[in-house]
Amino acid sequence: MAKCEVCDKSVHFGIAVSHSHRRSNKVWKPNIKSVRVKQNGQTKKMYVCTSCLRSGKVERA
Repeated sequence: MAKCEVCDKSVHFGIAVSHSHRRSNKVWKPNIKSVRVKQNGQTKKMYVCTSCLRSGKVERA
């Protein structure tokens, strides 16, 4: 699974508990996009989460 190359956000695991308290495994996945990014005057393709894109930590090419 891909991981954000800016903030290292990746998959989180836990347990989902239903109304009747049956427990099952759950996975929370971050919203990661493949984006062309300007870095040191060059364009590079990176995997970046949408929260990093919106906050301006990365400049799109």
